[in-house]
Amino acid sequence: MSANRPLVSHPRRRLLQAGTLAFLLGRQQIAFGASVVAVRVWPAPDYSRVTLESDKPLKTTQTFIPNPPRLAVDIQGMQLTNTLKELAVKVQPDDPNIASIRIGQNSPNVVRMVLDLKQAANPQVFTLKPVPPYQHRLVLDLYPAQELDPLAQLIQERLPGSSEQAANTTATAAAPAHDDDPLSQLIAQRQTAQAESSAPVAPAPPSAPAQVAAAPAQAAQPAPSTKTAGPTERIIIVALDPGHGGEDPGAIGPRGTREKDIVLKIALLLRQRINATRINGNPMRAFLTRDADFFVPLATRVSKARRVQADLFISIHADAFTKPSANGASVFALSPKGASSAAARWLADKENQADLIGGVNVTSKNKAVQNAVLDMSTTAQIRDSLHLGSAVLSHIGGFAKLHKPKVEQAGFAVLKAPDIPSVLIETAFISNPDEELRLRSPAYQAKLADAIMQGIRQYFAKFPPTARSRSI
Repeated sequence: MSANRPLVSHPRRRLLQAGTLAFLLGRQQIAFGASVVAVRVWPAPDYSRVTLESDKPLKTTQTFIPNPPRLAVDIQGMQLTNTLKELAVKVQPDDPNIASIRIGQNSPNVVRMVLDLKQAANPQVFTLKPVPPYQHRLVLDLYPAQELDPLAQLIQERLPGSSEQAANTTATAAAPAHDDDPLSQLIAQRQTAQAESSAPVAPAPPSAPAQVAAAPAQAAQPAPSTKTAGPTERIIIVALDPGHGGEDPGAIGPRGTREKDIVLKIALLLRQRINATRINGNPMRAFLTRDADFFVPLATRVSKARRVQADLFISIHADAFTKPSANGASVFALSPKGASSAAARWLADKENQADLIGGVNVTSKNKAVQNAVLDMSTTAQIRDSLHLGSAVLSHIGGFAKLHKPKVEQAGFAVLKAPDIPSVLIETAFISNPDEELRLRSPAYQAKLADAIMQGIRQYFAKFPPTARSRSI
């Protein structure tokens, strides 16, 4: 019997060992169940984003330390890997918000990330469920504590040294403006208003204006209202919206061409043409909802255009379909009801999913306000949008195949600014091999920019912008 015991106990011992091993592996699976498959950093003036993509959801706790500003994030049940270590080298020196990222094994089961920031920030940390082409994502958005003014982008384009001028607002306000560019005048007015609002001023008696006029020191300074009177006050601002960006690549062609890259190139070319154009003597300025590779939520694109009081809103895209034979350019305006075709409805649904792909924090306190903006539309806006779309479509059709010969309509989220004529241009089907090649061509991109510019000119020739005072 004893001779048989090893034969009986040996398989039992192996079974026990296997069970113990399975138990240990099970605990390890719980502790280290998620694997980080990719890390990305997206710098932008609006905000900087850090993304950790994993095969399972990540459990985290975070602490923000205001002085010096930094965000500490602990990832539970995680071991430091080479993929995570890549975060430290992905931060660029010119990142407006992130100075550096430190990452290490804080405890056997916890990896700690510390994001050293360049300025005070309002961080948002949230998770996103899988959506093609991504798995689970942990997103860290670092917003500047001082919200950026969209007009700042226009100022920087016009006056690269404007930050230094802003520090000398008193000298700027006192000096007569010899530049006939209304944007420069607008900047001077804004700086003057800021200087006046920051200085305590006692209430003036009724006779004060006459007394001020009689003073020699004050008489040498022209009043802002006198300088800004006349037709040169009217700046025509066109908001250009390159679709997708950052986490959202948009459609991808057979050769790997990304929609977000192509439409940004076209928008930058169009910006050059707009900034060099005058309509009835009034200068034009282009404002881009994004001027680099970062993600902008759909509602934010609309609110940016409204904050700069844009006269037009033009969203630029490159279409895609499951069949590579689909081809042709299209122009869309908003529909207050149903879409004008099944294809238009399908495309609007696809474009409206950009927030799911790019990643939006649904718990953001601004979400309700953003949705309220998107829910508004007016008959006049749609009418003017159709006029603009027809003008643009006619010029694109001069050299490119059109998918449909007229402007289509659907419920695109980015077209719902109630007070701005808005169109969405699908420049071509990037999923079509031939059209993908054309979209990659700088010469063809320039043709598209020229055609859109001609459409803008034609629109304003028939519908000149109304005179109005811009309060910025």
